[in-house]
Amino acid sequence: MITVTDLSLNYSGAPLFSHVDLQFDRGNCYGIIGANGAGKSTFLKILSGELDSTSGEASILPNIRMSVLKQNQNAYDDYSVMDTVIMGNRRLYDIGKQKDALYAKEEMTDEDGLLACQLEEEYAELGGWEAESGASRILQGLGVGTEYHESDMATLDPRLKVKVLLAQALFGSPDLLMMDEPTNNLDIDAVSWLEDFLLDFEGTVIVVSHDRHFLNTVCTHIVDIDYNKIKMYVGNYDFWYESSQLVQQLVKNQNKRNEEKIKELQDFISRFSANKSKSKQATARRKLLDKLTVQEMPASSRRYPFVGFTPDREVGKDILFVTDVSKTIGGVKVLDKVSFIVGHGDKIAFVGDNENAHTALFKILAGELEPDEGTVKWGQTASFSYFPKDNNPYFEDCEDDLVQWLRQFSKDPQEQYLRGFLGRMLFSGEEVHKPVKVLSGGEKVRCMLSRMMLSGANVLLLDQPTNHLDLESIAALNKGLEAVKCNVLVASHDHQLIQTVCNRVFDFTAGGKLIDSKTPYDEYLERQRQQQ
Repeated sequence: MITVTDLSLNYSGAPLFSHVDLQFDRGNCYGIIGANGAGKSTFLKILSGELDSTSGEASILPNIRMSVLKQNQNAYDDYSVMDTVIMGNRRLYDIGKQKDALYAKEEMTDEDGLLACQLEEEYAELGGWEAESGASRILQGLGVGTEYHESDMATLDPRLKVKVLLAQALFGSPDLLMMDEPTNNLDIDAVSWLEDFLLDFEGTVIVVSHDRHFLNTVCTHIVDIDYNKIKMYVGNYDFWYESSQLVQQLVKNQNKRNEEKIKELQDFISRFSANKSKSKQATARRKLLDKLTVQEMPASSRRYPFVGFTPDREVGKDILFVTDVSKTIGGVKVLDKVSFIVGHGDKIAFVGDNENAHTALFKILAGELEPDEGTVKWGQTASFSYFPKDNNPYFEDCEDDLVQWLRQFSKDPQEQYLRGFLGRMLFSGEEVHKPVKVLSGGEKVRCMLSRMMLSGANVLLLDQPTNHLDLESIAALNKGLEAVKCNVLVASHDHQLIQTVCNRVFDFTAGGKLIDSKTPYDEYLERQRQQQ
């Protein structure tokens, strides 16, 4: 499908990656991974032809219909939702409009009639008569109801626009599908539907994603950008990660127990190759895995931050009581008579599409917002640390460097002590004296996590903490929240984090009513499926 030959790209005079030789074949799903700034999105743009490489080439077989997930949410504001989706097959859309223009004439010439016959034939071959019903199925699968299908794109909420653009990319059975972060801002049901769609998709998929569960579910191969190189490995993300970690250990202990480690890696490969998958490509994947050798496994240069929370004291019997809390914001009721009690050991996931309810409740719990009615009562021994969805107020108009910024949240002002917490989040050497106002989104999140680790709190409130983080940082946060012996309330779209950390699930209706599922995430999802 795509052949990459001796591909190189220089950025600002330095090589981003070089001498890349890869083959992308039909029927496989390729997940592109790499640290922030490694060049994942850039490589995807080269494959799609949007960007030129410095040398080498990426060639696509002739007569291949390629579909690329668009990133500009406002590009189709002059069109209806239905037209926007059908534009995913531009030839089909253009023929449809050309036909409509011919039939709208008061009088058709013989030439017009001949052209109309030709257009009708091609329109039928392209599936034009099923186009609207097909587009509607995709839109509804992603959670865009029929009431929006004839609406103008300009009138839609940004979250719905994202879903429409994704529907456009999926429409019309393309041969080659390229997507950059397709699960961003998607709710649980939409992500699940997309996973099932891709598992049944017969073409080639190339996707950049930070969603580990998504990569594990749909990917047959991982394309890793590391060491300024791009290499392809068979298997999903977990297989790549575990293999990478084992090889790292081999490198560190070259003179110690090499034979045992090699045997461990080989056993791991054997276990994976025998594992069943929903993917239709599972059989082919297992055959390829059987051919792997230890020498072919990846060793990564990535650094993983350390996230560890240590409460100063154990929380007592009474933790948090929320009673009949309501809140209206901008004329919209986001919380309606919300009541719940947080008990010992509760780690609660806030899921679903009503993020305004999540954020409003977190702000109320943190004392940053007053409820219109109802009460919030914290136990005497409870102390909380809050990670807001929007952390910009902590950094804007601030002239401090990282050490100075973190000092304001610490009982111990010594630089060496503060450097220890910054070092855990991969800020070392002179980096700690970088002004906080120039930090990237991911760096700001890591600073906020350092602040939380300093707090010694026994209740953690986190509103979308994985936003802006790379896979390595998300994995580190996941481990930290799994290990901590305190209460956690977290809003997130990260399936794996919720699945492995939380034992209770909160969802909110569009009107702000709380649905308290006193079960782990897997049971919650199963219940949701049964109700559909």
